[in-house]
Amino acid sequence: MTRGALLLISISLLASACKPDEEEDPHNHGDHDHNEEELITTVRASFTQVGGGHSAEFSWIDIDGDGGNAPVITGDTLLVGTSYNAALLLLNESVSPADTVSNEVADEAEAHQFFFSTTGGSLTWASYGDTDANGLPIGLLSTWVAMGAGSGGITITLRHEPNKSAAGVSGGDITNAGGETDIEVEIPYVVQ
Repeated sequence: MTRGALLLISISLLASACKPDEEEDPHNHGDHDHNEEELITTVRASFTQVGGGHSAEFSWIDIDGDGGNAPVITGDTLLVGTSYNAALLLLNESVSPADTVSNEVADEAEAHQFFFSTTGGSLTWASYGDTDANGLPIGLLSTWVAMGAGSGGITITLRHEPNKSAAGVSGGDITNAGGETDIEVEIPYVVQ
């Protein structure tokens, strides 16, 4: 056996000895583990006029997940010059009974934050209505204002492990949030 062949065998054995037995999950932390990525098939946004009165229901449903059939997207109509409280419900309806994913988001609130944007200029997101144990926003609850008559789209984005302390993030600016997008949907609206 040549000296070069012995050196190659030694390097191979050394590389094998340094290889970890198992890949570490970068999402697991000392104080909690994360579940496998949850399938979110349904996003429902329920808008209720501040003080009661008018309500509207928006939904995005894609039971078979990515690919396959197109999602069923249902918009609704809001009233001009009206403020609304909104509540989000996330479900995995591919299993029976359906899994309420928004409960898991609430349970791991420090690791999640919703971000909102609109098109059309007739509806604007105003503020978060809930916070995690550190006093930073979650977004399962929020406040919106329907302004002048018109139409557009509402984009709802859920980020996993965002940097909630980064500039602008606690105010709803996704620019510096980082993390991973769990789901992003767009639902049409009308204001009249």
